[in-house]
Amino acid sequence: MSKRAKPSTNPPLAEVRVLVGRARHQASALSGALRQLGAQVIEIPFIEIRKPRSFQSLDSTLKNLGEYDWLILTSVNGVEAMWERMGKLRLNAKHVKHLHIAAIGPATKKAIEQRDVTVDVVPKEYVAESVVRSLRRRVKGKRVLLVRAKVARDVIPRELRKAGAHVDVVEAYETAVPQSSRARLRAVLKNPRRRPHVVTFTSSSTVRNFVALLGSARVSTSLDRILTASIGPVTSSTLRELGLGVDIEAEEFTIPGLVEAILRVVSARVESMS
Repeated sequence: MSKRAKPSTNPPLAEVRVLVGRARHQASALSGALRQLGAQVIEIPFIEIRKPRSFQSLDSTLKNLGEYDWLILTSVNGVEAMWERMGKLRLNAKHVKHLHIAAIGPATKKAIEQRDVTVDVVPKEYVAESVVRSLRRRVKGKRVLLVRAKVARDVIPRELRKAGAHVDVVEAYETAVPQSSRARLRAVLKNPRRRPHVVTFTSSSTVRNFVALLGSARVSTSLDRILTASIGPVTSSTLRELGLGVDIEAEEFTIPGLVEAILRVVSARVESMS
């Protein structure tokens, strides 16, 4: 970031390079918001969304949706994967109308509602622990279906089972490390003219994959004088666990919340240097 005082007509993130590591098909919302603020966005995905190796478990569950009382969806990817498979099985919104539905946050809620389905619960904080708090007293003796990625935290099924719910977990997609990003990421971090000022992390998976792409031995030096921006406390915990530190954390655990946090911190640093 330049130490020169910027003219007031410049966008607030002018001259600031931000590395966005979301999956390729999801990067546009974050990248677009940052570009509107004047940032130079570098898109290199740290995560790749893949179909599960087998649809047998998901298909079997979807054919028996009538057996469930609650459906919990914890990501837009889960919504898209579930409805894509429902289409293959000739199922539609009427097959989930009887369900009470919980969405982990506003983006997931919006994705569900776009399928003409009503969402009953969105927790105050967009993390698994808040989903549990919202549902604990409502699911005793109920059958709950959790649709999620292959690898995910077990907070929701574990805690809801303790609350007396019968919870089934089904995998609708899996995440992977995009090997094609490895050389690009390392090259960008080595190039003084392209090296980002901020790297964004939108999930624990993006953190772990970032480390996998760089190699754990290179991470600390690669991020020297680069700010890490986290979407929320779970992602921040993973950053700290892997020794990366957290410079920016969203107060609202959403993409707009992350953008606002980046703007707040970066603007304050620019002002202090001008």
